[in-house]
Amino acid sequence: MGMRQRWPAGVEARPVEEAHAAAWAELLAAKEKADQNGEHYDADDLVEELRDPKLDAARDTIGLWADGQMVGYGAVRGRDAVVDVDRVMIEGAVHPEWRGRGIGRALVGWLTERGTALHEERWPGHDAEANIWVNSTNAPARDLLTGLGFEECRYFFDMTRPFDEPLLEPPVPDGLRLVAFDPAYDEALRLAHNEVFLDHWGSTPRDAETWRTWYTGARAFRGDLSYLVLDGDEIVAYVLGYEYVADTEATGVRDLYVGQVGTRRSYRGRGLAAATLARVMYEARRAGYAQASLGVDAANPTGALGLYERLGFHATRNFITYRLPLTEA
Repeated sequence: MGMRQRWPAGVEARPVEEAHAAAWAELLAAKEKADQNGEHYDADDLVEELRDPKLDAARDTIGLWADGQMVGYGAVRGRDAVVDVDRVMIEGAVHPEWRGRGIGRALVGWLTERGTALHEERWPGHDAEANIWVNSTNAPARDLLTGLGFEECRYFFDMTRPFDEPLLEPPVPDGLRLVAFDPAYDEALRLAHNEVFLDHWGSTPRDAETWRTWYTGARAFRGDLSYLVLDGDEIVAYVLGYEYVADTEATGVRDLYVGQVGTRRSYRGRGLAAATLARVMYEARRAGYAQASLGVDAANPTGALGLYERLGFHATRNFITYRLPLTEA
C-alpha cells in the first residue's frame, strides 16, 4: 500500500482483509474501553463493512500490525454523489497501548492522501474535503487533528430514551396510515429518503446498491420495528430501526437504534415524525428492548433535536466533525 516509511519501527502496514476481522474487533474493543464512544463491533459486523461493494478494501483500508497484533486501522469512504462539496469520510484508530508513538499522525497523513486520490478518481472538478468525527471528550485526538490543520465544522449528539419512563403515542392525522415496513415499499422508501435528506448537511442521494448495503439490507435492520406513514400509496414519513448485537452483548442492554427519521417537506409540521417514532418505541418496548437511541445533528434544519427531547430522549455523548480541505478553494 506504499508509504511504509511513515510507520514507526516494528509496525507493518497492509490492507484490511476479512481474515483480519477478529483482530480488528479486538482493536476496536480496546479503543472503545479507552474512548467511550458507545460503539461495539463483532467480527461479523466488520466482515459486512468490508463486503460493501463501494469499498475497495485493497486501496481504501489500511491495517497496522506489530508482533501479530492489529495496533491501528484506517478506512476511506467516498460518496455516491456530490451535492455541494465532495465530503470524503475518513476513520481510524490506534490501540491505546500504542498511542504517543506518532502512529496517529502518520495514519491521518495516509488517510488524507488516499482521500485526495479517491476524490480525484470519483469526482474531479468538485471541491473536496476530508471529514472525520471525534468524541468531544477525546482531547488527544482533537489536538492531533487541529495540529494537522483540521477545523471543527459540525456537532452531533447521541441521545437515549429509556423505556422505563412512560411512552406517549401521538395520533396520526386523519387520512394518513401508519404501517410497518414491507419490502414491497423498499424502492419507494429509498427515493423518499433521498428527497427528505436533500436539505441535511453532508447528505447525498443513496443509490440502490448503497441503500441495500447500509439501510434495509443491513444485518442490523429490523423491518418489524420500522414504520412508514402513507398518504394513499405515497410514503410521506418513516422511521427505521436497527439492533446491533455486539452492543447488547457488551452492555447487557437491548437497545433499538433509530437510524433514520424523515418527513417529506410538504408534510412537515403535522407531527408525523413524533407519531411514527412513538409507535416504533412502543413496539420495541413490547418486543423486549430496554431503550431507544439515535444520533442527531445539533443544527438539523427540521428541528429534530427539539422533537427528540419532547419525546423523552436525552443527550449522552457529543461528537464533533472535523474537516480538512483536499482541494484549493
